[in-house]
Amino acid sequence: MNPQLVAVLALAAGTYAFRLAGPALHGRVELPARVQELLTTAATVLLVALLATGALMAGHEFAGWARPAGVLAGGVLAWRRAPFALVVVGAAAVTALLRLAGLP
Repeated sequence: MNPQLVAVLALAAGTYAFRLAGPALHGRVELPARVQELLTTAATVLLVALLATGALMAGHEFAGWARPAGVLAGGVLAWRRAPFALVVVGAAAVTALLRLAGLP
């Protein structure tokens, strides 16, 4: 069997088992309140890190100022509780207009 296929199947099985662990262990494992608080904070930090790298980087280089400005505009719209479609379209419009104006 192809080693790459074996690796893909192993990763798929591990991912599936990891996803099943949550519902299977729910109610059986009691985490201390401090650990639950840390896990909540860790999830937030992870999401912010993903947002920052997605907004600021294109490959291994800086993406330019238009993309972070669009993300910022989308964040402001989301903070102001605008509808999701407006947040997405607003962020894309800001990015497109800045790129049209020559900002990378």
